[in-house]
Amino acid sequence: MKPIDVVVLTDKRYINPTERTDYVNNVLLEDQLVTNALKNDGLYVKRLAWDDSTFDWRTTKYILFRTTWDYFDRFKEFSTWLEKVSQQTILLNSEKIIRWNIDKHYLQDLHNAGIPIVPTYFIEKGDTRTLQQIHNELSWSKTVLKPCISGAARHTYKLNSETIAVHESIHKNLIANEAMMLQPFMEQILTKGEISIMVINGNYTHAILKKAKPGDFRVQDDFGGSVHEYNATPQEIEFAEKAVKACIEKPIYARVDMVWDNENTLAISELELIEPELWFRKHEKAAEQLANAIVTLINS
Repeated sequence: MKPIDVVVLTDKRYINPTERTDYVNNVLLEDQLVTNALKNDGLYVKRLAWDDSTFDWRTTKYILFRTTWDYFDRFKEFSTWLEKVSQQTILLNSEKIIRWNIDKHYLQDLHNAGIPIVPTYFIEKGDTRTLQQIHNELSWSKTVLKPCISGAARHTYKLNSETIAVHESIHKNLIANEAMMLQPFMEQILTKGEISIMVINGNYTHAILKKAKPGDFRVQDDFGGSVHEYNATPQEIEFAEKAVKACIEKPIYARVDMVWDNENTLAISELELIEPELWFRKHEKAAEQLANAIVTLINS
């Protein structure tokens, strides 16, 4: 049996979807663009769900994480699978960098490496302080609360003096089981939005701008956010590439999410290294650049 060069990884919802919404169509298109680019470079490629129990992962040279967008809802199961499969083949990005990036404590590592981040206070699992007590200690008034392991804005809340009280019970339940993080609200997210810069094999390829819908602060399209073409400035490109260089190892792909903070300075909001949407549909050449980088790895 011919070994598979690359498995493009998704989750089972997107293998044979019966409901073809715009969202699902975008998932399929993104995966198709990178799959086609890999095939055009002469590679043998399959697209599979990460939890496909019928597949022998030893039969592929590389696994490329793309749309595994249920991993944070099934984290224990995913973590077990990740440990096992990392011993059978090569993961892109690696298990080491995935585990580092899953937990947003990595932001502290970036900060320690001299990369400006959105100010972040970590509330560790089991902390018994109330949200009001923590806000008082930090002298923060408007904040965003979210889990350290999360995605798609799961349990992400905007807090102020009027809303802290109603979120106390939610926070109490969450902190009993997982670490949380608190950040001052970045006002310019409402006016300038959030910039996402794609970095393939260490180099900038393209960027997009995400904006929240009126009345909301979350830029994710799950909550009505919109995506716009964006020409990144040299300053933003340099900032993104420097952030990627500060990772614990070089990722073959990265999405650098950044905002202009309350001091009007560029700051990292998140560094996405696991299964970020890379908007190949906005810049198809980036899929080719990713494929070329993988071919270089295979041939090295």
